[in-house]
Order: sequence, then structure tokens, then C-alpha cells
Amino acid sequence: MHLTFLSASAEVGGAERSLLDLAASVRDRSPEWRLSLVTPGVGALSAEAGRIGVEVHSLPFPASLARLGDSALVGAGRSASSVALVAARAVRASAGTARHVSQLRALLRRLSPDVVHSNGLKTHVLTSWARPPRSALVWQLHDYLSPRPAMARLLHALASRCDVAVGVSRSVADDARATLGPSIAMAVVLNAVDLQRFTPEGPRLDLDALCALPAAAAGVVRVGLVATAGRFKGHETFLRAIAMLPAGLPVRAYVVGGAIYQPRGSEVSLEELRALASSLGISDRVGFTGFVVAPEQAMRALDVVVHASTAPEPFGLVIAEGMASGRAVITSAVGGAAELVRDGCDALTHVAGDAASLSAQMARLASEPALRARLGAEARRSATERFDRARLAHEWQPIYAAAMARRARAA
Repeated sequence: MHLTFLSASAEVGGAERSLLDLAASVRDRSPEWRLSLVTPGVGALSAEAGRIGVEVHSLPFPASLARLGDSALVGAGRSASSVALVAARAVRASAGTARHVSQLRALLRRLSPDVVHSNGLKTHVLTSWARPPRSALVWQLHDYLSPRPAMARLLHALASRCDVAVGVSRSVADDARATLGPSIAMAVVLNAVDLQRFTPEGPRLDLDALCALPAAAAGVVRVGLVATAGRFKGHETFLRAIAMLPAGLPVRAYVVGGAIYQPRGSEVSLEELRALASSLGISDRVGFTGFVVAPEQAMRALDVVVHASTAPEPFGLVIAEGMASGRAVITSAVGGAAELVRDGCDALTHVAGDAASLSAQMARLASEPALRARLGAEARRSATERFDRARLAHEWQPIYAAAMARRARAA
């Protein structure tokens, strides 16, 4: 069996981390399988995949294609001008895209995989055009399609070329069915985490040094937003929530993570966040790490892990990672994130986008160490039961078999 993954990024965000976890699980369960990966460049994903025995091929996107995306429209409405902007960029990228598809088609024919596993919206489109005729095609859906009008229309037109689509949550799968139509085969597989990597004990980053802050005083509660720089990840909500905390409450905040994707307008910059912190008067209470290569060490350095996405989260990998790390987690429980936690039992929830609601939960955890400890212990138990990556191969392999059977019938 030869399984080829395609990634829209060469760096490691949530979608790429889930791909690595799946590859590791398949490698452990079926070491005889040949695993390969095509990335749009060389980065952390390439290195990590190589370490677990995945054959890596780099096929860089042309600059126009790398910048193309409609994620900037999420939460910005579907105005004619916004959609027209994406369309204009698509036209400018068309020549480079055609060349890339031709190169990808040649690479996939050379690799001749049994199954092509696409791991991002952009690669769903590219693989639909470039997939070898006898290779089954699986789309792993990490995103809601309905808020992305340009991409939704394109994938709807290409859905007949996909053998099985797999949502990372029931919420994502339901949205995809409504967008792509009832004819596409749909499955659900929750993401997982490496429970040997994300653990309560182990090395910890020195967040203060990383952020160029003086060492925090003893007894300070460390609260961190761990996220990529996507605009819907709630950085502004998090910072405004910190500014609302009662004066004198011993809390230091950290924004852990940075930009990894390239579409214009889709990510917030550290300069914007520092300016906002300054305007809120909290520059001395919050640090910014930028991208970190060891998020598990960052989580272990925190007392509270915050997930603050303002839009429905397809899954919320940082939630599962924070739980596996035995930390008290606060999450905005909408979308797929709502499927991961039990409010008051293994996490606390807040109203998405509501800084006052988030601030109240932060204040509660900062003031109640026993509650932090109880939630952290229960979170680890929940993660062990539900998010162990060892289950991924067991759940994915029948999906690959079904996709191959559908492709054989269609041939």
C-alpha cells in the first residue's frame, strides 16, 4: 500500500500536526506501507515527517498561488467586492497554477500512490486536477466550507473527483455535506495527539526569557493563548480579557505562536498585537513568543491554556493538546471545539468573542488553584481516553480501503 499526503504548508500548524500524527500512527500499525509527502517547500513539516520514515518531496508553490486564499473572507462577510478580490487574485495566479498542476501531475504519476490524501483546501483543488486516474483521492477537511464562498463553489464543482471526504469533527462534516451535496461520501475522524509528547511533566520553555520579560514573581499564574496567527484565533479577545482582569490579580499573559501560512490578510502580525497591548496598557503583563517549535514545552510552562477562537472552530487541536498536557483549559465551545470538552468537568468554556466572559473564567482559575488542579487532572484523563493518536490508523485504514473500492468501481 502506498499512501501519499499533500500539504498546503511546509511548516507545522494544527492541520500539519494532525497529518504527522496520522502518519506516525500508520507507520506504527502498518510498517510495510510506503508513506510519502508532497509539500510546497522545505520546513519543519518536512523535517518531522522524515524523522518518522515518510518519504518527502518538495514542490514549491509559485508566489501567486502561495498567496492565494479566501480565508481572509471568513468573518468578513460575503460582499461582492471581497469575493471579486479573491477572483482577481485567482486570475493573476492562473498561469502559475496551471504550471504547478502539471508538475504535480507528473510527480504523482511517478509516485503512483494507491491513495492520495489531501490535507488542505488548496491541495483539495490541486489534487482534484492532478490525481492519477487509478489513485483514490481523500480530502481531509480541517475547515468549514460555508464561510468561504469562492472555495465552497470550487470544491462543490470538483466533489465528484473526491472518493471520500473526512471531517475532523461532526460539525465540519455536517457543514461539508450541506456545501458539497449529499452525493459525496463523508466520514468523521477526530484529530489526536501524541500522549507521550504532550504530558503534564517534562521540559518547559522559559517563556519570560523568550518574550524578553523580567522573570515573573513567585505565585504568578501564567495564562497563555496558544495559537497560529489566524485572525479568527481570538488574539484581540484574549488581550482585551487580560486588560479586564481585576487589578492586583497575579496573572501574566503570553501569546504563544506566530504566522505560518501565506495568503494575504489571513493572519495578524505581532506588531499589531503589541500595538493593541500597548493601547490597552498591558504591555508589562503580556509577552509574545512568536512561533515555537516545541508547543508541548510552552504548554507545560503555563498554568492555564486558552482557546479563544471567535468563529466556530473546526476541531481545536490546541484544546486536546492542552488537555493532554494536564493543564486547565478555557475554550470557546462552538463548532467542533464543543465536541471536545465537558464544561466544568475537564475544561471551562466562555462565550466566543466575548472578552468579559473569557476574563471572568481567567479570574476564576487564577483565584482557585484547587480548581486548576482538578480540571487539569480530569483533562489528562479525558485526553487519554479520546485523543490517543494510536487509534488514528485503526480508523483511517478502512476509509482508505473504501476510497480505493470506489475508485475501482468508477474506473
